Amino acid sequence: MRHRKKFNHLGRTASHRSAMLSNMATSLIVHKRIKTTVAKAKALRIYVEPIISRSKEDTTHSRRMVFRKLQNKDAVNELFREISAKVMDRPGGYTRILKTGNRLGDNAEMCIIELVDYNENLLKDKSSKKTKAKRSRRGSSKKAALKTETTTAIEDAVIVEETTAEVKEEVKAEPKAEKKAEPKTEKKAEPKAAKKEVKAVPKKEVTAEAKEEKKEAPKAESKEDKKEDK
Repeated sequence: MRHRKKFNHLGRTASHRSAMLSNMATSLIVHKRIKTTVAKAKALRIYVEPIISRSKEDTTHSRRMVFRKLQNKDAVNELFREISAKVMDRPGGYTRILKTGNRLGDNAEMCIIELVDYNENLLKDKSSKKTKAKRSRRGSSKKAALKTETTTAIEDAVIVEETTAEVKEEVKAEPKAEKKAEPKTEKKAEPKAAKKEVKAVPKKEVTAEAKEEKKEAPKAESKEDKKEDK
């Protein structure tokens, strides 16, 4: 009876199964991702994650224990030099399974198993996401929203007032310069010359003629009166 035997035998003997898992673990460490069935990927996760967590301590004992499982010097060096440095702050969960659909031949569930710290696309998405705000009470969230709205409204009003004041100053400054510059020269230059001409011509003519008439008229009248009296 199979009581408390939860792991999957994968339809293989113990020696065949251990050899297959060690080969899959070495290829995962070297290539950082492999494509396989979901059942094999779940069995590989149980096999390889204790090996990766042992690589955090770079000692001869831990290297010998890892080599005992992998039987590949290149994979052991890759694990202790590069992967252990990236995985140092992660407390487990070093692999990720991404399902890709069913295989055409036998309709088996296929997937990609990869090391979490080597998928650059997902790491970029996480870094670009905004940090979530801290949770607070129900009432305080509403108050915070009202405060933000009021502050934004006040800032907008201040900006509008400043812009209107600047526009008014510009409007006041422009017409003054135009009024002082253009109309004064035209009004003062032309009418003064016209007035001088008008005053100069008629005064001289009128006074000269009037004086001559006044001088001649009384003399003639006086001579005629004297003759009549005699």
